[in-house]
Amino acid sequence: MTESAAVPVPPAADPAFTPPSLGRRFGALVIDWVLCLLVSNLFADPARDGWAPVLVLILEYGFFLGLFAQTPGMYVTRIRCVAWADGGRIGLVRALLRGALLALVVPALIMDEHRRGLHDRLTGSVIVDAPRPARR
Repeated sequence: MTESAAVPVPPAADPAFTPPSLGRRFGALVIDWVLCLLVSNLFADPARDGWAPVLVLILEYGFFLGLFAQTPGMYVTRIRCVAWADGGRIGLVRALLRGALLALVVPALIMDEHRRGLHDRLTGSVIVDAPRPARR
C-alpha cells in the first residue's frame, strides 16, 4: 500500500472534484439560520433587532468553520468548508470573513463552475462532501 493513497487530494488539484448540491448547502444554511434565530432570541428580539441573528451567524461561522470545518447545519447535511488550495481548515479569521461576506448574500449568488461563491473565492475556501464515518 502506498503512502499517497491515504492523503486526500486538495480540491484545487483534483480534476474530478464535484461540489455538493446546492440543495444540501441551502439546507445547511437554513438549519444554521434557525439556530441563529434561537440563540439571538436569548439576548435580543430577532423580529425587532435584525442585526442580532446576523451577528450570531457570523460568529457561528467563525467559530465552527474555523475550528471544525463545518457548522451544525453542515454536519447534518454532511458537507464541510475547507481551504481550496490544501483541503485543510480555513482558520478563524478567514471563517469570520466568510461569514460576514455570506451575511451580505450577494457574494454567495455569484458562483463559478465549482459552486464557489464570491465569499468562497475571497477566503480561499470551498464546500466539499464530508467524509463518512468508518463503520466498525
